Amino acid sequence: MKRTPRRVFTQEFKAEALKLMHKDGLKQSEVAKKLAISAKSLRAWEADEKAGKLGGAKPLHPDQQRIRELERALKIAQMEVDILKKATAYFARGIV
Repeated sequence: MKRTPRRVFTQEFKAEALKLMHKDGLKQSEVAKKLAISAKSLRAWEADEKAGKLGGAKPLHPDQQRIRELERALKIAQMEVDILKKATAYFARGIV
């Protein structure tokens, strides 16, 4: 018996499915049939939404966004320094 591959849903898809239930007033079973997903998945997504785990990235304060950008730039710079150190050590061995 061959297993069916597990489907992976994006945050946008989940949010849209929940929107159909909440804003459009459709029942869970109707949404599940319409989107060809299980009602159990919808219940789990709804629980995640209530717990704050669903919804993707929340809007960041400009300071927080700047901090993230700087941390990302720092990480890239550190990786570049590590690469240069390794290259320097490699070429230094050839000279001696």
